[in-house]
Amino acid sequence: MIALIDYRAGNLTSVRKALAHLDAPTTTPATPADLATADGVIVPGVGNFAVTAALDADWRSAIERHIARQRPLLGICVGMQWLFDGSTEAPGQPGLEMMPGTCSVITDQENTTPAEPGQSDRVGGRLKVPHVGWNTLRVTKPSWLLDGIPEDAQVYFTHSFAAPVTDDCVGATRYGMEFAAAVERGLVGGVQFHPEKSSDVGLTILRNFLRKAS
Repeated sequence: MIALIDYRAGNLTSVRKALAHLDAPTTTPATPADLATADGVIVPGVGNFAVTAALDADWRSAIERHIARQRPLLGICVGMQWLFDGSTEAPGQPGLEMMPGTCSVITDQENTTPAEPGQSDRVGGRLKVPHVGWNTLRVTKPSWLLDGIPEDAQVYFTHSFAAPVTDDCVGATRYGMEFAAAVERGLVGGVQFHPEKSSDVGLTILRNFLRKAS
């Protein structure tokens, strides 16, 4: 059973439909204690990093116990950013701190002008943000999460902040700057893009996760 955590940070419907397409049973746990029997946990999310405040101490402890049981965890979009120390989008809100680093707003490194969320177009050297649409995923190292993903596969993004490229990065994307598009540490994985909206490539990634949860 795959637990989809609903912390009011996005619609779970598309993730649930993608997993149903793969014949994977899902549940939406009502309490942190419900994670005790989950084979795998997915933390989705969209919007401001501040929404992760809903993942309070009880949820964090339950998720950490799930990881300690050697069961897989997948963070999607803001859910991936939450795996890191935190984000400059919500400086007072810590992440899960499973992976070192701080997420920050996408910046156009060629023009060295910070991007601005809501910017409608590239004007005066500013990059259009949020980054929405299909972009190239470059696999950077062997990974169970990205097993079978072809070089330069296309995946679907919608975000304004991104995680740094660190040792945990297994897939990177460039949009103004290079950022971590997929990360992995042990059985903890994360993707900045939306696999449930990324066609066959996204389904392959979800299959890889389900294989670890079986």
